[in-house]
Amino acid sequence: MDVLPLRAFRDNYIWVLRSGSRVAVVDPGDADPVIDFLERERLSLSAILITHHHRDHTGGIAKLLEHTCVPVFGPADEPIPGVTVPLREPASIEVPGIGAVFEVISVPGHTLGHLAYYGANVLLCGDTLFGCGCGRLFEGTPGQMWQSLSRLAALPGDTLVYCAHEYTQANLRFARAVEPDSAALLERSAAVAKLRGEGRPTVPSTLAEELATNPFLRWDAPAVIAAARGRRGSPPRDAVEVFAAIREWKNGF
Repeated sequence: MDVLPLRAFRDNYIWVLRSGSRVAVVDPGDADPVIDFLERERLSLSAILITHHHRDHTGGIAKLLEHTCVPVFGPADEPIPGVTVPLREPASIEVPGIGAVFEVISVPGHTLGHLAYYGANVLLCGDTLFGCGCGRLFEGTPGQMWQSLSRLAALPGDTLVYCAHEYTQANLRFARAVEPDSAALLERSAAVAKLRGEGRPTVPSTLAEELATNPFLRWDAPAVIAAARGRRGSPPRDAVEVFAAIREWKNGF
């Protein structure tokens, strides 16, 4: 299985899972890039996977179903027109035409019903975990998001993290404000600047890279705890309070 990016809107990625002449797409907020790709490469759509209900992830479903009738996998607990295979954890799916099996992981926080899909060393995480960042808490609580990120952080370090937005460079600027003395962040910033200068995606990253540089996974790092204490004006009592302070800081950064 190959995983390929299609660009949509200003900074979205629609991920294409390809095996031979069959493809599945993840979070098609816009149908046109998908249809153009299918026609250009002479490929057949076999399935659609959805992580959460936001329009920039679901807006292309109806048009794609007009083009080809395929199963649509998505959260059972979110109102998403077009979903034909509603999912809740615990569950696993075999993607039609692709053969890959994915574990369904419930990751509330950005939205309450948000799902991630993990399999074949690939994590399709929507807007939960970004390159050096995480999603805003539009519906969930800091505790829910922390728990969701903790579950993703426990996956193998070589897991490839396929998030849905090109936010890495901006997120790195914030991460360096949190941990200004981090050599790992300095190195990642240089690598990302080079990629963006060449017009190339900065994702996927590896989970190990995120654990080393992403402040939203580093709630136990002394520098991040110190930054949270500075923002709160008092010592955080636990990892959730560290995460909450850093997330609130990022909201206004």
